[in-house]
Amino acid sequence: MVRTRVGYAGGTTKNPTYYNLADHTESLQVEFDPAQISYEKLLKLFWASHNPCEAAGSRQYMSAVFTHNEAQKKLAEQTRAQEEQKRGEKIKTPILPLTAFYLAEDYHQKHFLRQDKWLLAEYQAIYPNVQDLYQSTAVARVNGYLGGHGSSAGLLKELDGYGLSAAARDRLLKMVKGLK
Repeated sequence: MVRTRVGYAGGTTKNPTYYNLADHTESLQVEFDPAQISYEKLLKLFWASHNPCEAAGSRQYMSAVFTHNEAQKKLAEQTRAQEEQKRGEKIKTPILPLTAFYLAEDYHQKHFLRQDKWLLAEYQAIYPNVQDLYQSTAVARVNGYLGGHGSSAGLLKELDGYGLSAAARDRLLKMVKGLK
């Protein structure tokens, strides 16, 4: 994973906000390196991470795949069909074209990192510009680990590249020690 950002997609209203979402869906934008993980693998992780057979309760919180092009759409449809066959149920999660992605407000970004003010402050010192903070691969990776994604072994391999002080590295390791 190169970086992630949260925002709004799928609607027609220009510049939606959390309090004026209109017809948009709260979304996660994932930027990835295809040499490290394929789009197909990301789709399989997506299908496995929620119950795609349940209908969405609202447009705001629905699960959806927003595709950038026909190749992504075709692969999303192919993996959805595989998932339907595996589950023996119809998938209700829609596959939609991405027309625009609007970045959510600052307080919605890097949710898990924001729960630890000490680690957040360390990264804010490294990235005083909030947009740089959101664009950082290291911050995205740390946020993912804090959210319970990844392994302690994986964290150890990457930790020196995160730009953290020795104390922050120790704190992060203790926080994610229970990971698989």
